[in-house]
Amino acid sequence: MDSHEPDPPRPCPAQAEPWDSVEVLYAWLEEHNRQPPGEALLLRMLKLAEETGEVAQAVIGAIGQNPRKGVSHDWDDVRAELCDVIVTAMVALRTLSPDARAVLAAHLARTTARTGTAPPPGGK
Repeated sequence: MDSHEPDPPRPCPAQAEPWDSVEVLYAWLEEHNRQPPGEALLLRMLKLAEETGEVAQAVIGAIGQNPRKGVSHDWDDVRAELCDVIVTAMVALRTLSPDARAVLAAHLARTTARTGTAPPPGGK
């Protein structure tokens, strides 16, 4: 491995709770961060935009919209890119708030309430 590349993050146990995995990723990023805190935060937000662009690229490739490239992706690629967006957003949220889990839960509750539907039983 190139000496300029950080070690990969520690693997998370199978079926780990998503926020536990986010904590591992966040800690790994913090350990290898070489930027001032404010700049690191901005770069994590920009990473989210990059990942979103990769979703768009995968969708365009899945439907063959680019005549020069044809069908270059499939819907599994789109699903994987969407997961990357979710993980990146969760890590960015964790960077902004140590209690990211509660922040997201409260936001989901408000969003669900706006639809006029009841929250799921047991808060799940």
